[in-house]
Amino acid sequence: MKEISHLLGYRKEIKVVDATMRDGGLVNDFRFEDEFVKSLYMTNIRAGVDYMELGYKSSKEMFDPKKFGKWKFCNDEDIVKVIGDKNPAIKLAVMADVGRTNYKQDIRERKNSPLDCIRVATYINTIPAAIDMIEDAKKKGYEVTCNIMAISNAREGDIKVALDMLCQSPADVIYIVDSFGALFPEQVQRIADTYLEVCTKHGKQVGIHAHNNLQLAFANSIEAIGDGVNWVDATYYGMGRGAGNCSMENLLSFLRNPKFNLYPVIQFVENYMVPLRESGTVWGYDLQYLMTGYLNQHPRTAIAFTKEKRNDYIEFYTEIVAQD
Repeated sequence: MKEISHLLGYRKEIKVVDATMRDGGLVNDFRFEDEFVKSLYMTNIRAGVDYMELGYKSSKEMFDPKKFGKWKFCNDEDIVKVIGDKNPAIKLAVMADVGRTNYKQDIRERKNSPLDCIRVATYINTIPAAIDMIEDAKKKGYEVTCNIMAISNAREGDIKVALDMLCQSPADVIYIVDSFGALFPEQVQRIADTYLEVCTKHGKQVGIHAHNNLQLAFANSIEAIGDGVNWVDATYYGMGRGAGNCSMENLLSFLRNPKFNLYPVIQFVENYMVPLRESGTVWGYDLQYLMTGYLNQHPRTAIAFTKEKRNDYIEFYTEIVAQD
């Protein structure tokens, strides 16, 4: 019987990561107002959230700073200016994509940075480059996670090889990432078992980052928790690329650890997330995202469909089936 069945208990090892600004930043080009960021930071502290992911450490040679908000780059000076004095109750993280980050230059020594954790994002075929980034961040003093993206498109044998390689690195946590929102809980269980079998032997933690294309982000997250996964990503009001993510309000309502407090989360959603959506920022489940999730495809076509304000769902389905 899974631990998830003991609904009146809790597992103190679970770490909750707020990814609202990073995954949500993909919706609004990372143009969050300073007041929003500071309020989200204070809300996370009040809610008992363990980590707050502020955005990306993206290369300014590859991405024009004029086309994005500052959280696409997360300069240390910008973080300090908005966050102010750090509260030890929460740790700050950023994501660094393989091939899209000038990590040796832009990621400083931890002792000189407000950041605590670097989250390296990679595909199966770029694991060697990811390991170099992991080693660099670890030498600089950071906690390090590795997010293996698009896991639903990876072969089981390749996953095991990747895990073996990453477990030889100094990464602290290795993430299951359902980038396409294509997985069902039964699949998450099998994948989690594979991750845990390899990672536990090497003293590594396992995390889950779920997307909501099939409206299963929350279900897949609590499935992973029941399987023994200890790190869980969530976003306020489910804000994230395309169909969005497991919502923070769902996750904290499920976790029974008394350190978590749902009230400030609901308060932040009312005061900031609802107005953000009403202002025209679009994310969340819709039929086009169900279709790409069902077909295990990247949601880029569904995102384009949404931006074009199309509603010819059958025509769209015919188009993407032909591409499959």
